[in-house]
Amino acid sequence: MAVLGWLTPRRRSATARSVLAGEAAAEAARKSSQELAELAEAEAEAGSPSEPEFPVVGDSLAAAFFDLDNTVMQGAAIFHFGRGLYKRKFFQRRDLARFAWQQAWFRLAGVEDPEHMQDARESALSIVKGHRVSELMTIGEEIYDEYMADRIWPGTRALAQAHLDAGQKVWLVTAAPVETATIIARRLGLTGALGTVAESVDGVYTGRLVGEPLHGPAKAEAVRALAAAEDLDLTRCAAYSDSHNDIPMLSLVGHPYAINPDAKLRKHARAREWRLRDYRTGRKAAKVGIPAAAGVGALAGGTAAAVALHRRRR
Repeated sequence: MAVLGWLTPRRRSATARSVLAGEAAAEAARKSSQELAELAEAEAEAGSPSEPEFPVVGDSLAAAFFDLDNTVMQGAAIFHFGRGLYKRKFFQRRDLARFAWQQAWFRLAGVEDPEHMQDARESALSIVKGHRVSELMTIGEEIYDEYMADRIWPGTRALAQAHLDAGQKVWLVTAAPVETATIIARRLGLTGALGTVAESVDGVYTGRLVGEPLHGPAKAEAVRALAAAEDLDLTRCAAYSDSHNDIPMLSLVGHPYAINPDAKLRKHARAREWRLRDYRTGRKAAKVGIPAAAGVGALAGGTAAAVALHRRRR
């Protein structure tokens, strides 16, 4: 029995040792954690340098150029504008189906179809012919609140804000009417907008364009001209777009970004190691969701759903 008592520590002695062991373990853990943190910091400093911060704060020779449709805003601004004009009885129901189909196609395909875009522009010009510019600007403010404000991509908006916070100018560059683009730019707190210019005489639209739509190579020319006027260094500038049609504009700058890119732009961007950002919830536009609002939105949604169903059946 005495032997067993010698082999078995008394409870009080064991408790004291447990406390000592616990305190020692805690102290060791604290020291090891601190040592690991210091080691990780040293390794980070000794390793390869990280990617330079971008945009560069205070770089007055840099600016950012953002495409609008499906880059900053989901869908096409001109179609949303058309919805607002229809609501205000600027055109008849027979024109509604065309606008709805064009918007449904844009949402499903996620690309700019030249024929659809041209048709939309011609329709818009015929609709606004004879109306005062000031009238359409006032209506455009209302339409932004009704149909556009909720369709701004938060991710792209954050990219634009990063440039603004760095003290750089940020411009929209779009084929949409310059009046619409200017409203959107102002609402987002951007510097301004480059857009398609519709001819007006004495403040009244004539139904014709000044030159051609600001699309494809025309965007690149506009950016180049603005950069010259603003004394910008394009190699230090950034450009953002979703469409392969804007490759000329993206190729002008030192920091091109493919945002929600179509297939052709995605392939081009990967081949040239451009940065990519995709803020869509799915790869197909149909997975993003089809608008179910009343009027043209409902018709667009129904048309798109029918097209999607037809594709699935095939």
